[in-house]
Amino acid sequence: MNALREALSGFWREAAKTLKILSHNKMGLFGFVMMILIILLSVLGPVIWPAETSANVSAINKGVSAQHWLGTDFQGQDNLRKIINGGKDIVTIALVTGILSMLIAVIVGSFSAFIGGWVDSLLMQFVDIWLTIPKFPLLAVLATVLALKDVVTLSVLMALLDWPGLARQVRSQVLSLKRLDYIEAATMLDLGTPKIIFRELLPNMMSFIAISTIFEMTHAIYQQTGLVFLGIVPYSSANWGVMISAAERRGVLFNPQAAWSILGPMGAIVLFQLALVSFARSLDEVFNPRLRTSV
Repeated sequence: MNALREALSGFWREAAKTLKILSHNKMGLFGFVMMILIILLSVLGPVIWPAETSANVSAINKGVSAQHWLGTDFQGQDNLRKIINGGKDIVTIALVTGILSMLIAVIVGSFSAFIGGWVDSLLMQFVDIWLTIPKFPLLAVLATVLALKDVVTLSVLMALLDWPGLARQVRSQVLSLKRLDYIEAATMLDLGTPKIIFRELLPNMMSFIAISTIFEMTHAIYQQTGLVFLGIVPYSSANWGVMISAAERRGVLFNPQAAWSILGPMGAIVLFQLALVSFARSLDEVFNPRLRTSV
């Protein structure tokens, strides 16, 4: 119990310190708070405001009102409630794709750079070949052939296609770090490749890894929204991409009163992307003490 209590105490101290660092960067703090709010709202919102299951013919394509803050869609359902219920898929895709693609890139890029020699040459030749493949057209073909219907499978597929570019960036970072004295000393002491990579190299790359993961998350959102808009991965749940696609096909672009049916989910995507990018800008100060003001 004492060990658990100390661990929790240390976690909260570090969390408080991180928030204090973020408070010095207003855009970073805004991005962090907005990102947490969107994630919580996407996860807990459907429990508090469950999705409507039936159409309301008398309220089809209504404009903004006190009852419907973002108007209604072609089924007469509240747009704001649909946005709240449609965020979970987008958040899941962003997190799974970003984390998995960076994990693969870190493993391949770091081992390739650290081991060097023919292993490095072989891995980088494979990466270069993979980079020449047009990712989105291939993703569209695979999504059609595999008939993807769940977000986790789609996320894994996108991560498997997106990691090579990140792997090259990780390799460049490791190549610059492995020349440092303490890395050379660890190598001479024969501490073992996994230990040197995961205990000595990667902690010094956390800023780069975190920022790259966030940008990969934003890229994943664009890919998923594009696939849904093209009708390649139609989901039963009305996530933001489905809302945009359905609104466009129902002629919302020609009905100004129903504009929020498409502006609402687009705004949600833009706000989530803005939160992620703003938060990423502040991570250098969190992970690099030399860039901080006094905390």
